[in-house]
Amino acid sequence: MVRLRETEVVLRLCIVFLLLLTSVLIGLDSQTKEIAYMHKKVTFRYLFALEVELYIDVVVAVYNMVQLGLGLYGVAQKTSNSKWLSYILDQTAVYVVFSGASAAAQHSLLVVTGSRELQWMKWCYKFTRFCFQIGSAIVLNYIAVALMVILSFLSAFNLFRLYSPKRYFQFKSSS
Repeated sequence: MVRLRETEVVLRLCIVFLLLLTSVLIGLDSQTKEIAYMHKKVTFRYLFALEVELYIDVVVAVYNMVQLGLGLYGVAQKTSNSKWLSYILDQTAVYVVFSGASAAAQHSLLVVTGSRELQWMKWCYKFTRFCFQIGSAIVLNYIAVALMVILSFLSAFNLFRLYSPKRYFQFKSSS
């Protein structure tokens, strides 16, 4: 049981670190080039999916820090209701971060390849550092999603180990 709690703490710390690192990479990424005697500056704000992903990552990192604080300061999850809430919130966090990372990756791919129909130029020919930094942020985000899936499995295990394997939705102690 102690090993499980230590694993959860380490996973949450890694997730917080990766999500905050992704947020910093996206938020501080900008590049200025001179194109046709004009200074053109590109930031994450030009891509709406990246801006949304930045906010999602910060909110989920704060959620994981709150969960860490509740676990470390003795507010143990003793009731099944609190375990259900933790399980549902962990699942929701995984789905939201995964969908945001996928939207950001799709939007970034459009920037890499360009689109004649939409009159989008290929930014990565001119803003290579910007593209590499956004690409690394998206990869880190998917690593955080993988860790959050493992954390979600742990949360499910912590919840469903309370229930009896022989009786449907009854606690082990009540059988």
